[in-house]
Amino acid sequence: MNSVVCIPVYDDWASALTLLTQLDAALAHLPGRVDVLFVDDGSNEPVPNLTQPPAQLGRVSILRLRRNLGHQRAIAIGLTHLYVHGQHDVVVVMDGDGEDRPENVPLLLERCAASGFSRVVFAQRSKRSEELSFRVGYALFKAVHVLLVGRRVEVGNFSAVPRAALSRLVAVSEMWNHYAAAVYQAKLPVELLPTTRAARIAGRSKMNLNGLIIHGLSAISVYSDIVGVRLLRAIGALCVLVLFGILTVIGVRFGTTLAIPGWATSTVGFLVVSLLNLSVLSTMMALFTLRSRAEYGFLPLRDFSHFVLEERVLHVRPVRPDTTAGS
Repeated sequence: MNSVVCIPVYDDWASALTLLTQLDAALAHLPGRVDVLFVDDGSNEPVPNLTQPPAQLGRVSILRLRRNLGHQRAIAIGLTHLYVHGQHDVVVVMDGDGEDRPENVPLLLERCAASGFSRVVFAQRSKRSEELSFRVGYALFKAVHVLLVGRRVEVGNFSAVPRAALSRLVAVSEMWNHYAAAVYQAKLPVELLPTTRAARIAGRSKMNLNGLIIHGLSAISVYSDIVGVRLLRAIGALCVLVLFGILTVIGVRFGTTLAIPGWATSTVGFLVVSLLNLSVLSTMMALFTLRSRAEYGFLPLRDFSHFVLEERVLHVRPVRPDTTAGS
């Protein structure tokens, strides 16, 4: 089994190189060839040279992007580049800060192989290690995600993608916004592998509150059609309630002898205006949902090469000669 680890990096090369050393040790006894591709997401730090080449890894290279695109889009370009220019059986996606344990890479690969290379295997998340304010914000994001999408957030980027699934994923435009959500939205077969997260190798996370909000909106945007339908249903329910309120006031006024307070007329007027506004909003939501299903913005297989500057090879392990040949 030939596999490759795809790692997006932005100005965190110290952690990335430490992770490379850890991967070299963790994958030492794994059968087959394992390569590593760092996706340089427009870093300002200089791209380093390897002072200590890995002993077990095959090819280590850096795919340099022309500009900073963000974590998820760097993953999309890296995966598509590997599909077009590589022949690996499985691609492992992991972050470069060390929170994804290298020791779990063999587990993901084994589970993927056990499925007959038919499933995307995600590492199921455990507790996060960020500060309290970030964890609170992340909990709120998960609650909003369930409310709007109807699906719990259980996974991150850490996963093993077989080539058969990758061949479908590179035609999923939603991967431009969020890799994991795109896998689910494309209805690819998925399996979860419970894992524990590690602490960061060095420094602090570059994900602040603004970044979390952008990340959350990007994830939810993948399900724009589902969100549109759920909002449309909610608006429709509100329209029914408002209409019921209007009919109730009218029925009491003209169908009974009960006294109607002076504010009833104002209330009916307010409800009528609210109903008209909700009707307009529901129409806009319906049009937005239909439009989102007809559009294909970024298509990975078609557009990824526009953002690639170069691929720089850092290390290639020499192939040992076959001493048994001719014996």
